Amino acid sequence: MSTTSNKTDDTQRVILCMKWGTKYGPEYVNRLYGMVRRHLSGDFRFVCLTDRSEGIREEVTCLPIPDLRLPDGLPERGWKKLTTFEADLHGLRGTALFLDLDVVITDSIDCFFSHPGEFLIIHDWKRPWRITGNSSVYRFQLGAHANVLAQFRATQADVRKKFRNEQAYLSDVLHKQGRLSYWPKEWCCSYKYHCIPAWPTNYWREPTVPTATRIVIFHGEVNPPDALEGKRNRALRYMRRAHWISSYWRE
Repeated sequence: MSTTSNKTDDTQRVILCMKWGTKYGPEYVNRLYGMVRRHLSGDFRFVCLTDRSEGIREEVTCLPIPDLRLPDGLPERGWKKLTTFEADLHGLRGTALFLDLDVVITDSIDCFFSHPGEFLIIHDWKRPWRITGNSSVYRFQLGAHANVLAQFRATQADVRKKFRNEQAYLSDVLHKQGRLSYWPKEWCCSYKYHCIPAWPTNYWREPTVPTATRIVIFHGEVNPPDALEGKRNRALRYMRRAHWISSYWRE
């Protein structure tokens, strides 16, 4: 499957991810690319915004993360993701699907490009009465929401006081503009909430993928390598190994 599209207009499909610092190694980018290649038909361009391109496979276009001008020493809250909304993001054009590095793709993601909506994001599972989305998977037209980033840069101190993280701010702004929509709830599941069996069956049942899931989201204390080993980072929380992850999370 070719991953370099000959299209140069707004019909081009772009997969975006972002890697900064040392929390995630190049293998996360490489495996994400492999999962997209197996589950997205047709041409696409795969772009990683990063400050460290060493070890990333050649099919991936590595580009610098635009400067967000954040103060030093801030806790990690995902604010850098807002730079995907640059008015001109390295000259990229078309429809972008942003994917967090630690997701696991289990089925076709063609529908993520065809589903109607101006801006699509996962609806938060834990507090569904709120408008806040989970930004592990979101889709937008490149350059179309530059005001989101411009507003943050102009008022970031106030924004950081009001909103805990980038996805809360992003959801609020686009909701007020009438542009916020959510993916069908079956498409993206939480590993923590939907895959790990409820107590006490978690002691003898292996985590499973719910029917109709296309992307499994890892947030909180578990990532794909942990899930493969059955490790959790919180006391008194047990889970068995999820052997099936190895068949998806690979190059």
